[in-house]
Amino acid sequence: MGASQVRSPGGPSGRSGHRMVAWKRQLILFGGFHESTRDYIYYNDLYAFNLDAFTWSRLSPSGTGPTPRSGCQMTVTAQGSIVIYGGYSKQRVRKDVDRGTQHSDMFLLKAEEGREGRWAWTRVNPSGAKPTPRSGFSVAVAPNHQTLLFGGVCDDEEDESLEGHFLSDLHFYDPVRNRWFAGQLKGPKVEKRRRRRGRRGEPGDSSKQELKGTRAQEPLQVARELVAEDGTVATVQQGLAARGPAGQPESDDSDDGPSEAAVPAVEPSARSSAMLAVKHGRLYLYGGMFEAGDRQVTLSDLYCLDLHKMEEWTVLVEMDPESQEWLEETDSEEDSDEVKGAEGGGESEEDEDSGEEAREQRPSAAPGEPFADSLPRTEQ
Repeated sequence: MGASQVRSPGGPSGRSGHRMVAWKRQLILFGGFHESTRDYIYYNDLYAFNLDAFTWSRLSPSGTGPTPRSGCQMTVTAQGSIVIYGGYSKQRVRKDVDRGTQHSDMFLLKAEEGREGRWAWTRVNPSGAKPTPRSGFSVAVAPNHQTLLFGGVCDDEEDESLEGHFLSDLHFYDPVRNRWFAGQLKGPKVEKRRRRRGRRGEPGDSSKQELKGTRAQEPLQVARELVAEDGTVATVQQGLAARGPAGQPESDDSDDGPSEAAVPAVEPSARSSAMLAVKHGRLYLYGGMFEAGDRQVTLSDLYCLDLHKMEEWTVLVEMDPESQEWLEETDSEEDSDEVKGAEGGGESEEDEDSGEEAREQRPSAAPGEPFADSLPRTEQ
């Protein structure tokens, strides 16, 4: 099957950060931004591409829609409506000073019945456990047609600085009930079964058991510090499996031996710009990035979560610290290289051998060691 070029005037201008979904026999495109060396512009326009006629058309929905933005959530509900949530935009407050906005509003785009090509915006205000304002979050659709949202970054902007707080929480939006839900994990099933068996038949313990069960579902966030070479310290939040009140895993009085749940299950670390996909009720999460001081750390780990059970994340591919390669050059280093080249010098065989030995002696990550722990230990 060969590719053919389609010419369709009247389409959207060049942009990035826009979002697009498939709706019946059309592609619906919203928003985005375009930035040049002199200026930038954010969009809130709406276009449809007809998959039968291969033609663009600009839509002009009635009602008040979202303000210009990029990087928002755009999903289609089971009822045929389109949800727009969040996003990011910036505007110039004075010369050479921009102020960013992380949007947390939500809109519903509906096709008007009996009026082909006519759409209407409606602003909605969901209830429940709403996500905190953020950008760079990842979006997928769960098997029950709920939209799930993972991670992202919340930027604290000052006039001269920008600091990002990265997130690793999971949220679900139910369009039928117009409600957000926090994606809390139940923990490994073996832990709950043994706890029930150990508590069975003990009088007066029902209230204690309920209290512990409530505490066990609370996520435990552990902060790990990541130190860059310039001394900058970045805090990475890692979620661990639920534990008991004393900081120990829940256990029972039986002699079944150590529980598998005694080993805390590591969840994906805080990050933005990860990719999500859902297949057969399982959510797959790959990669993303977080910042350590002035550096951007790019991740290559892969996780899986059974959305039907909601028990625990499974690590399919661990992060390999050795895959992180820092490429840094200074003017002095470039000048010295040019001098060596002009003199006909360059590296000798001894220098190459010593470089190979140094690479071989570089410590590797210990089995099961989180990337956030191994990076400051092996980076030098």
